[in-house]
Amino acid sequence: MDLVRISRTQYQLLLFLCYWFPVSLQRVETPPVEYAHSIRLDGDIILGGLFPVHSRGERGVPCGELKKEKGIHRLEAMLFAIDLINKDPELLPNVTLGARILDTCSRDTYALEQSLTFVQALIERDGSDVRCANGDQPIFAKPDKIVGVIGAAASSVSIMVANILRLFKIPQISYASTAPELSDNTRYDFFSRVVPPDSYQAQAMLDIVTAMGWNYVSTLASEGNYGESGVEAFVQISREMGGVCIAQSLKIPREPRPGEFDKIIRRLLETPNARAIIMFANEDDIRRVLDAAKRSNQTGHFLWVGSDSWGSKISPVIQQERVAEGAITILPKRATVEAFDRYFRSRSLSNNRRNVWFAEFWEENFGCKLGMHGKRPGSLKKCTGLEKVGRDSSYEQEGKVQFVMDAVYAMAHALHRMHRDYCFGYPGLCPRMSNINGKELLGYIRNVNFNGSAGTPVVFNQKGDAPGRYDIFQYQITNKSTAEYKVIGQWTNKLHLNVDAMRWRTGDPTLPASVCSVPCQMGERKKIVKGVPCCWHCERCEGYHFQASEFSCELCPYEQHPDRNRTGCIPIPIIKLEWHSAWAGIPVFIAVLGILATSFVVVTFVRYNDTPIVRASGREMSYVLLTGIFLCYAITFLMIATPSLAICSFRRVFLGLGMCFSYAALLTKTNRIHRIFEQGKKSVAAPRFISPASQLIITFSLISVQLLGVFVWFAVDPPHTVVDYGEQRTSNPEKARGVLKCDISDLSLICSLGYSILLMVTCTVYAIKTRGVPETFNEAKPIGFTMYTTCIIWLAFIPIFFGTAQSAERCVWIQYNCRNRDLLSKCSITCHLMYIQTTTLTISLSLSASVSLGMLYMPKVYVIIFHPEQNVPKRKRSFKAIVTAATMSGKLVQKGSDRPNGEVKTELCESMETNTSSTKTTYVSYSNHAI
Repeated sequence: MDLVRISRTQYQLLLFLCYWFPVSLQRVETPPVEYAHSIRLDGDIILGGLFPVHSRGERGVPCGELKKEKGIHRLEAMLFAIDLINKDPELLPNVTLGARILDTCSRDTYALEQSLTFVQALIERDGSDVRCANGDQPIFAKPDKIVGVIGAAASSVSIMVANILRLFKIPQISYASTAPELSDNTRYDFFSRVVPPDSYQAQAMLDIVTAMGWNYVSTLASEGNYGESGVEAFVQISREMGGVCIAQSLKIPREPRPGEFDKIIRRLLETPNARAIIMFANEDDIRRVLDAAKRSNQTGHFLWVGSDSWGSKISPVIQQERVAEGAITILPKRATVEAFDRYFRSRSLSNNRRNVWFAEFWEENFGCKLGMHGKRPGSLKKCTGLEKVGRDSSYEQEGKVQFVMDAVYAMAHALHRMHRDYCFGYPGLCPRMSNINGKELLGYIRNVNFNGSAGTPVVFNQKGDAPGRYDIFQYQITNKSTAEYKVIGQWTNKLHLNVDAMRWRTGDPTLPASVCSVPCQMGERKKIVKGVPCCWHCERCEGYHFQASEFSCELCPYEQHPDRNRTGCIPIPIIKLEWHSAWAGIPVFIAVLGILATSFVVVTFVRYNDTPIVRASGREMSYVLLTGIFLCYAITFLMIATPSLAICSFRRVFLGLGMCFSYAALLTKTNRIHRIFEQGKKSVAAPRFISPASQLIITFSLISVQLLGVFVWFAVDPPHTVVDYGEQRTSNPEKARGVLKCDISDLSLICSLGYSILLMVTCTVYAIKTRGVPETFNEAKPIGFTMYTTCIIWLAFIPIFFGTAQSAERCVWIQYNCRNRDLLSKCSITCHLMYIQTTTLTISLSLSASVSLGMLYMPKVYVIIFHPEQNVPKRKRSFKAIVTAATMSGKLVQKGSDRPNGEVKTELCESMETNTSSTKTTYVSYSNHAI
């Protein structure tokens, strides 16, 4: 590879970096002091390696504790892969791979210093100003030519190193860096990785959160590219997909202050409903977060969802098993490399001297100290060197071992194809490959395609990313003592999760919740909190509204009401006045009694049709009046019957017809009496139209007006049934009912009865005018009492009828309110005001008929049946006698106003006696003119 001519700016940058990384001027053969913290394997082609052998140091110290799995296991995986490749006659035959492996100490700035080792051989040095003490020219140690780098682990480290390596066109393959930023080919064009980027991982973690039914989570990231980019990818995807909200997004500083992790736990507890914590943090930060949660006594509260930096590692959960229980972690799909297990278990202090950190690992792994110069302080136990990995200590292969080996093999396969194309079977390195062009090597790397150590294909896309394949783990404690990671699913562009295999600390099989708001019940809509779409308040759909969608309530159609769950609308039940109801029973009972009584009177009158009492009452008009009374009773059955076209038609016809018959007959009677006595005051000639035939004609003429009005009503508004949903549209929709009734408004009803009421009022007026007629001459007084009583009944009917219409809704609302407040004393009252109008109307009609029947006909029937001796012919009355009675009646009224009490009756009697003696020989027969 030719020396690289770099620009002035790049050179100044390198000088600044080299200030912190002194270049040795010793010969290669000299004791390798500079390699005390690195591993060097000689070979024809040298690969660089970057591994976090130690954790980040504190208080200014660059390196901290040894990382057994993440550091030593991965480092040994590279050495093991190089051994296998060098032994493989089919892969890079006659070519030996070497290595230069450095410790990054989990710190990006320190790793940048170390990575300058990889570019030393590519920098042209100017030694003109350098002289040895004896004046000789200096001899520079020849640095290794690094053709490619394996690593680093942390994304922040890889980004820092990639910025240097791209300047010198050195390809880099990472085994663990997953930051989405590294997919940018314009900035990191020489970077590739055998693990999928965090954009895939973030999608997989979001799918896990969604599958668990969690929609309110917090994120926790280690400061740096890996943590921040991972969280950013998760937040971005969650926003695009929707359904998951971020309660808090916290960051762990690179150099955390004392108490920083306790503060983070307190911050997370500020949103207690966000129990799920999405963690993109390094191993050290994970351990300290779990320890802080344990100190805060929050074991079992948080639901950890860890990225591949947690994976299936043991070190973050050591002595934190309870607080980590139930944690769901993700790791790129891998398989245990059994050959590596055999290799690593066989390592010892004697056969692994090439690993300069293995002695430190030995002390840490077995808890002993190697002699006086051992690095493990405070250990009393001395190492014998006979300890064995996996026998005297626990051992489990670290999760990224497979990817380290795949990265080394990817570089080897790329070199093998380049060797095949450039050397054409030349044994060893041909001259053309003595200086490998990094850009050409990168093209070969991007085109590799082979089965990796886990049997899965190793390929790269145009951005240098590996396809997304993940295993989903859960950290479970079984038998109250054994803790282990269990595979519960996988993700390959789609999540496959075995929820039944999951275990939680509470032992409850139901999934724990991490939601801002509990789901709304049926019939409730969500009212989203502004700016937080996963938080809402539940508002019940009130009244006649139903839940139309998750976020809205809509009004049911007028003829429907919400179902019990308020998720839809159902037709409002239709009711009517039932025969068995008390509101129907009372009117029917009265009507039946009235019909029986009326029938009894008719039968009695028919049987005694030619008796004096029946004839004197006016047989023709009596039968008309009794017909009207019968119709008033009979209309009750039509008003209660189930509404139909026929029933509604009969209601219109007979509703006012019965009253019309009754009051037309009574009006004709009272008018006849009035005319007779008024005529008698003027002359002895009989008035016209007082014969029975004339009376019938007048009566039916009056009735015909009612019928004509009904027929006009039929023509203008044909009868039909209607369901009235407004009458019983209560505050409680469940109590709402549609009332089936005839389409007769209150106004139409009054108009229908109006003519009959007009006849009744007119008849009352005539009754008042004839009140002074002697009772021995006519029925004026019983008719008068009948009309007075009837007027009182109908005056009471009108306010009751219209008052109940206005009070119905209020009464039902009171009943609903009582039920909600459990006021049993008030709730025992049942409000059926919708039936009061019908009941009031029918009872009013029946009472009116009963008054007429009782006052006009029951006394006559009583005499006919119980006192037949009084039912005998009497002296026929002449019209002159009637005239005399009318005249004397007038004088009585006139003198009654001037005489003291008791004198009027005497004068009337005297006058009648005088008139009787003077007319006892003269008779004018009006036997057919019953009064």
